[in-house]
Amino acid sequence: MNPKEYKYTRDHEWIYLGQENEGKVGITDYAQSHLGDIVFLYLPDPGTRIEQFGKLGEVEAVKAVSEIYAPASGVVLTVNQAAIDDPKLVNNSPYQEGWLLILELDNLNELNALMNSDEYDKLISQGD
Repeated sequence: MNPKEYKYTRDHEWIYLGQENEGKVGITDYAQSHLGDIVFLYLPDPGTRIEQFGKLGEVEAVKAVSEIYAPASGVVLTVNQAAIDDPKLVNNSPYQEGWLLILELDNLNELNALMNSDEYDKLISQGD
């Protein structure tokens, strides 16, 4: 269901460790489906320092505004301008084109506090 190579938070964010200490971050398919049509993303500027599980930004949908939390600590390297310009990318492709940002990670050991895909699948099957 969810990509096996990703790690997940209880708040429905994901992180994918690409290069050595860079993590691509987004929200899960479960999150986007429960939010409904996403109309706006508020994301931090490159250079912003983020703490694990701290507020990363906000996603605004037709139904509600929801906070996004950081799956790991680090510095924002880049944001996905395509998703900011067309937030429906998050609805249509939350794991590929709809990613949110890339972090330069402070400590890879923080990823041990996250769930693997099987653990996350179990969480969402229980209704979160």
